[in-house]
Amino acid sequence: MLGYIIKKIGYTVLTLFGVLTVIFGLFNILPGDPAEMMLGQNDSKEQLDVIRKKYGLDQPLSKQYFFYINDLSPISVHSSNSQDFTFYSKEKYGGSKISTIAQTSIVLKWPYLRKSLQKTGKKVSAVISETLPNTAILAISSITIALCIGIFLGIISALKKDSWLDRTIQIVSTLGMSVPSFFSAILFAWLFGFVWHQYTHLPMSGSLYGLDDFGEGRQLQLQNLVLPAIVLGIRPLAVVTQLMRNSLLEILQQDYIRTAKAKGLSTFSIIYKHALKNALNPVVTAISGWFASMLAGAVFVEYIFGWNGIGKEIVDALNTSDLPIVMGAVLVIALIFIVINIFVDIIYGWLDPRVKLTA
Repeated sequence: MLGYIIKKIGYTVLTLFGVLTVIFGLFNILPGDPAEMMLGQNDSKEQLDVIRKKYGLDQPLSKQYFFYINDLSPISVHSSNSQDFTFYSKEKYGGSKISTIAQTSIVLKWPYLRKSLQKTGKKVSAVISETLPNTAILAISSITIALCIGIFLGIISALKKDSWLDRTIQIVSTLGMSVPSFFSAILFAWLFGFVWHQYTHLPMSGSLYGLDDFGEGRQLQLQNLVLPAIVLGIRPLAVVTQLMRNSLLEILQQDYIRTAKAKGLSTFSIIYKHALKNALNPVVTAISGWFASMLAGAVFVEYIFGWNGIGKEIVDALNTSDLPIVMGAVLVIALIFIVINIFVDIIYGWLDPRVKLTA
């Protein structure tokens, strides 16, 4: 297990290095001057020069790339005789100098994702820390809905194979996989948030927290979570239902299930104690990808419902050309995706002893 984890950490570092290289290259070939984006219409040549120098935009692209990696790396290097070393190690990074070699100081710090170009110098890490928990709550709620309902429907569909109930579940699940999330979001917001609002009392849009009547504090508004969680959970629910049905049908044909039936065990006991654990393997594998994607940002659902998550933040940042936020969010998304996949591999090995985690 230890060797497996070390190997995966190595893959994680290489993958993140590839991702940051790609996004740095893509966003630096886009038209537009970041300094002009920061100053807007009230810019002068002198102000632009100050901004470019402050953020290293006056340097060659290769040197900017090194600065970007140096910002993101937990261990960075800086010139000891630089006048802004204290700014780098303390104010900018929150780190500390651990060693000095020749004229170079080595700093141990948290990765620095830089600052927003539009949010008055607000750190990208602060923006992400404010929006990512909202996306996590939305994703966890959606996956919980998908797993609970999908596993139940899959079991019913498998036990009632070829019946009218099985065919109905199959048709509904196929429809759920076919309908795009943005269409479902618009339809649900219109029907349940507008047309039937007097019965559902659900809003068309809104985030997890809202201002109170005096505009001074925040209030938890769980009703805003209902519609986006259901919409985001529709497609994974359909996938879980199909996978659970097919997997369980295959498991029920195994010899050990026939033996359990011959011993006179009840259907519930056979499903719960013998078949369910093995039937969950493909469900866990598939749902991991969905969960990682949801945490990465359910862009359409968040934007349509006005949910203040990382997906909506990325769209807003793209609209305002706030590249540091987009680049930082993409890196965080990549890291989340990798970590979740590693975690799912470990769960998969626990569910199926035949799967060995080797380095």
